[in-house]
Amino acid sequence: MNREEVCSMNKRIVYRSIFAPYFNSFLQMKEQMGFGLPKFQDVFTELDRFFLATGATDLYITREQITAWSETRINDKARTLYDKHSIVRQFCRYLCHLGHECYIHRLPRQNWPPFIPYVFSHKEMACIFQASDKLTLPYRCMTSVLIVVPALIRLLYSTGMRIGEALSLKNEDVDLLRKHILLKRTKNQMERLLPVCPPLLEVLNQYRAYRDRMPIQRLSAPTAPFFVSTVGKPVSTGSIRHWFRKILVQCGIPRRSDGQGPRLHDLRHTMAVHSLMKMVRDGMDINCAMPILSVFLGHKSLKGTETYVRLTHEMYPDIVGMEHPVTSSVFPNNPYIETNHGND
Repeated sequence: MNREEVCSMNKRIVYRSIFAPYFNSFLQMKEQMGFGLPKFQDVFTELDRFFLATGATDLYITREQITAWSETRINDKARTLYDKHSIVRQFCRYLCHLGHECYIHRLPRQNWPPFIPYVFSHKEMACIFQASDKLTLPYRCMTSVLIVVPALIRLLYSTGMRIGEALSLKNEDVDLLRKHILLKRTKNQMERLLPVCPPLLEVLNQYRAYRDRMPIQRLSAPTAPFFVSTVGKPVSTGSIRHWFRKILVQCGIPRRSDGQGPRLHDLRHTMAVHSLMKMVRDGMDINCAMPILSVFLGHKSLKGTETYVRLTHEMYPDIVGMEHPVTSSVFPNNPYIETNHGND
């Protein structure tokens, strides 16, 4: 997110409580540090409404106010509420640093179960690609985003991009001559360069050729969005999720019982697992493959990538056996050590 986009966003969000100037200065500080602002803005909007509704007039936040605000978030899940409390705690510490004493509360316990993403099989991915190519409009619509769906789904699977990163791409970011894509707006505020494989290159060239045939001005301008609707407008995440759900229905891939997927974001997890599996099967040590995958996905550290090792072992147990020739010289079999498998 560049400075002009941040400034325009701040102009649209007007805080009215006594903490309004401090919300704005805190956001400016975070933006200068390279943080994304949407999550902070959403929480500050909630806090601003709460302070207005309760008639707050003092420049400090009490324990009772934090408890009362927390009780209003009855529809937030445990993980969401934890993240919001973290932002509130940061803001309270910021006010204390400025000389306005506030209560610094402890974060709630992380007692939510670990989320397990849905990893599509290779057969399911082939079905998803075929179904995306056969999508049709059930009625006449002049503002459809259907033109981007086949190319976008292949892009997400091939590169592991987040949907927000893909939809924020500009024409100047997608260099199909040099076969790479430059990501500027990422979750961790780190630019990264992604290679474009030959099959994806063919798909993206085909999409761009059809897109540029639409009689709309400045479609191919360097700063114009790469993915656009049939009227040349940027594509929303919600519209892509709508079509992705239709694709899953056509492929016979049911929703999970907990209602948490499969999600569009699971294409990123699927790409990571499939890539890690392929590297190991091609003879690469998994300890060498992990840093490569971590950089490709844009993680700040290997910790964010470790979950894909577990998913790969769970879904492709033969990978564990392929690592044995590497680890056998480090941990040789000892005939004097007996393993009690019954108590594992």
